[in-house]
Amino acid sequence: MKKIINTPNAPAPIGPYNQAVLTGNTLYTSGQIAINVQSGALVLDSISSETEQVMQNLKAVLEAADMTFEHVIKSSIFISDMNNFSQINAVYSKYFDAATAPARETVEVANLPKFVNVEISMIAVK
Repeated sequence: MKKIINTPNAPAPIGPYNQAVLTGNTLYTSGQIAINVQSGALVLDSISSETEQVMQNLKAVLEAADMTFEHVIKSSIFISDMNNFSQINAVYSKYFDAATAPARETVEVANLPKFVNVEISMIAVK
């Protein structure tokens, strides 16, 4: 059975999906982009600040499911320009211990929602 996870501490879905779905002990998050939940504005000052906002949004979704980044087993990172990889990775890596970091793929794509530069989704297990 699945449990829908939605929190006011992360951007509300803008389509027919939820922030996350918990089934058993496994949480599947939807992709998060850099929307500031308080203002509703995109955070696009720099690729680092954009990635930081994405990670904070994911943190809020994980917390709504009573999880942390320690529970994450897989991340998918979609970026609009592979030249931004090192800056995105520098922010992303602050949220994980290198020895226990999740599996991950990083893919360059042509476009992302609202034409942002980075979107990240995760799978976590409790």
